[in-house]
Amino acid sequence: MRRRHCCQHVVSKGGGNAAITVARPIHCGMSSTRPNLWLPAAAVLGSVTFLCIGTSFAKKLFPLIGAEGTSALRVGFSALVLLVFWRPWRWPLSRRDAGYVIRYGLTLGVMNLLFYMSLRTIPFGIAVAIEFSGPLTVAMLSSRRAVDFVWLAFAVIGLSMLLPLGNNSTLDITGVIYALGAAICWALYILFGKQAGHLHAGHSVSLGLVAASVVVVPIGIAHAGAALLHPMILLAGLGIAVVSSAIPMSLEMMALKRLPSETFGIMVSLEPAVASMLAMIILGEVLHASQWLAIGCIVMASIGSTITAKRTTLKSAGA
Repeated sequence: MRRRHCCQHVVSKGGGNAAITVARPIHCGMSSTRPNLWLPAAAVLGSVTFLCIGTSFAKKLFPLIGAEGTSALRVGFSALVLLVFWRPWRWPLSRRDAGYVIRYGLTLGVMNLLFYMSLRTIPFGIAVAIEFSGPLTVAMLSSRRAVDFVWLAFAVIGLSMLLPLGNNSTLDITGVIYALGAAICWALYILFGKQAGHLHAGHSVSLGLVAASVVVVPIGIAHAGAALLHPMILLAGLGIAVVSSAIPMSLEMMALKRLPSETFGIMVSLEPAVASMLAMIILGEVLHASQWLAIGCIVMASIGSTITAKRTTLKSAGA
């Protein structure tokens, strides 16, 4: 599911899409030394790749249980897996923190549901690129440097090339609206995730997914009904949850301990491009040259804002 939890992006979809990505917030404190960066860098790339592979295969379930049912299985099984793994009941939770986690989780659930709904009618890579406008907006609104207007221009150009603004657009308007809704939720998810950022990552993420399940699972059951209980469907849902949530989250947590936050953010920014390539291989979704160019602009905007955010943080720390 979407999304991720790091520094400027949140935490970084998702996602898209916790991972769950991930689903998001993880503290980004790292060692000042930089030995053997290739291994944690490979872990981040692996996280993005697994997330995109899982979502691509999840889309194959749409004809059987719909986007709502697929989202319910992914969120529900992800919550169960992380509850068993983290056992969040071991940590105390104040009423105030519970409110933070609930807001964070409910937003995560709506974000994942809207993102999956968008995948019904628009290509995976394009949906991810549009969804990235959420964290980009948060990054731009918090910026204090003139150079950020350059990254804003890249983002605006990329989105204007993707959004169905003209009569010749081939994108479904409903799918685009769902993706934009997911982008808004991702932005709110970042803000709510920061409120719960003082909690242990496993604590907030596992309980947040329980809250997300309260939103997504009933909708999935209402839509798909008894089809969700078919053994092969349940097995596929568990596999998707592991591939697109448990594995990416484990890889990200390992990488965040060893990788500079700037490098992490840059690699996460490749997600729209990775999603587009894997969707082409797994789902046969071939994009036009202009769509690839638009995705490239959004990736560049995300990379640029990541670098700028890092330099601004360093300058503030040294002041």
